[in-house]
Amino acid sequence: MPPLSAFLPAGFDPKRPVALIAGQGLYPVLVAEAVRRAGLPLRLIAFDEETPPDLIASFPEAERRTLLVGQLGKMLKALREFDAGYALMAGQITPRRLFKGLHPDLKATQILLTLKRRNAETIFGAIASEIGGIGVQLLDARAFLDLHLATPGVMTGRRFPIEDDYLQHGITIARECARLDIGQGCVVRKGTVLAVEAFEGTDEMLRRAGTFKTDGALFVKTVKVQQDYRFDVPCFGQRTLETMREAGLTAAALEAGRVIMLDRPAVLAQAKTWGISLLGFE
Repeated sequence: MPPLSAFLPAGFDPKRPVALIAGQGLYPVLVAEAVRRAGLPLRLIAFDEETPPDLIASFPEAERRTLLVGQLGKMLKALREFDAGYALMAGQITPRRLFKGLHPDLKATQILLTLKRRNAETIFGAIASEIGGIGVQLLDARAFLDLHLATPGVMTGRRFPIEDDYLQHGITIARECARLDIGQGCVVRKGTVLAVEAFEGTDEMLRRAGTFKTDGALFVKTVKVQQDYRFDVPCFGQRTLETMREAGLTAAALEAGRVIMLDRPAVLAQAKTWGISLLGFE
């Protein structure tokens, strides 16, 4: 029998429930489908106005909980009630909720008061510690999605249109931005930086880069050198592909084995149709 996923920890117990902590979009849907195909017990922790309604509806009431963003105490209670052995975070929470629309309970407030820096790494790192503290192991967010990762080489089947020197420049800029905790992506053109990703997210950065109306631009997506793969794993899906098309960008380089392609077969098929070249780099 093939392994369930290369990203599961040693000693993984397939009899213990996996609690999916689900944010927006296709990402948590793909995880749920993969876990169910593997025949593992699955539970859902959803967020009001964030988690896809169809995903919530696919779980019996006894196997799901819906929380407001920030209700960490209720999340921990739900994990205990589920007798979860593992948890997996999948899907983005609207970034603006860090400033408006957050409903921190006492547990979350206590954590936030201890953080000098509030970013994905510090906030989710603190949440991961709380989850681990009740005996639940937070899984690598790539778990069960092995077939949806970027792979080395040109994935769209044609010669990559960006010269290697300019590709390496883009990779260097993206990795340096990630190292400085600015963001995980950038857009470059022939040695010039057009835009870097920050708090606004990937799509807004791509739209901004598209305002230059130039050819030969390259979008690069990477991870931090010390990436914690339990959360904030970069994703590339059809929405990003659509934004690239609208912005007039026709080439993207994604770090192989690290960037999740949300429904990889569909993304590659659409990229080929639109003439967008996708490369996996190492």
